[in-house]
Amino acid sequence: MSLAGFGRAELAAMLVGLRPKLHRYVARMAGSVIEGEDIVQEAVVKALAAHDGGALVERPEQWLFRIAHNAAQDHLRRRQRERSRMTEADMTGIEDISANAEVRLAAAASLRSFMQLRPAQRSAVILVDVLGLTLHETCEVTGSTLAATKAALHRGRTELKALASAPTDVAVPKLEPEEERRLRRYIDLFNARDFDGVRALIAEDVQVDVVNRTRLKGKKEASTYFGNYERLGDWALSLGFVEARPAILIRNLQADDAVRGFMLVHWRGEEVVRIRDFRHAPYCLENAHIRPVAV
Repeated sequence: MSLAGFGRAELAAMLVGLRPKLHRYVARMAGSVIEGEDIVQEAVVKALAAHDGGALVERPEQWLFRIAHNAAQDHLRRRQRERSRMTEADMTGIEDISANAEVRLAAAASLRSFMQLRPAQRSAVILVDVLGLTLHETCEVTGSTLAATKAALHRGRTELKALASAPTDVAVPKLEPEEERRLRRYIDLFNARDFDGVRALIAEDVQVDVVNRTRLKGKKEASTYFGNYERLGDWALSLGFVEARPAILIRNLQADDAVRGFMLVHWRGEEVVRIRDFRHAPYCLENAHIRPVAV
C-alpha cells in the first residue's frame, strides 16, 4: 500500500500508539532511555517525511520498526565515532514481566548487559524476547535472513545468561558543586511557585522540549510551559540522577510522592538554555534507573 493513501493523520495516530514500544526497543539498543527518546524522535521525523514522499509500504507497523531499527544503528555508529568506549556509569538496569525463562531473562537484563551483546544479537533478543515479535517479523525489521536471526537470537540468549550471573559494579554518580548549586536554586524557585524567579534564569534563546508533546523556542514561548506548571498543584521537584545524569525529579504529591517524570536542564553559565521535560513520557520512566539525591 502507499502511505500517501494511508493518511498522515492515521500514521501520526499509529506513531502515538507505537511510541512506547518503539522506545523499549531503541532504548535497549542504545543503552539509554534518554538517547532512546532521541532515536524515536528521529524515526518519527523520517516516517512522516517518507509518508509525504509517497513511500510504498505493505505492513506499516513492521515498516516503522524498520525505520526505528535503522535510526538506532545510525545512532550507534555516530556514538562509536564520537567516543572509543562506553562508560559503565551510562548503563542502568530495567525490569519487565514475561512468560518464560528466556523472555524473563531478556526483560530483566540491564541496559548495560544489552550493550555487551553484538548489535545483531542485541536486536534479535530485544525484538523476540522483549517485544514479542515473531522470527519472521524480526527478519523484516532487521533485514537479516531467518538463519542469521535464529543464530543471533541463540547466541544473544546464551551471552545474556552468562552476563546475568556475573557480578556488576556500577559507579556511583557525583554532582559537581557548581552544577548542584544551580540545580538546587532552580528547584527551590520552582517548588516555591516563584515562576518569575524561574523565568529570570531562562536565556532569551531557550529551547524547551516537552517530550511526546511539543517543542518551544525562545523565552516568550517557554512562558507557556511554566504557566502550565503554575496552574497545577500536584507536583514537587527534587534533585536526582537519571542514568547517572544530573536530573530534576518530578514527584506526584497525590501518589505517595512517587516519581512521575524528570527534567534535564542545560546551562550556559548561570542561564538555562535547554529544558527536556519527560513528564508526559511515562514509557521512559519504566526503563530508567533513577537515583534520588539527599536534601
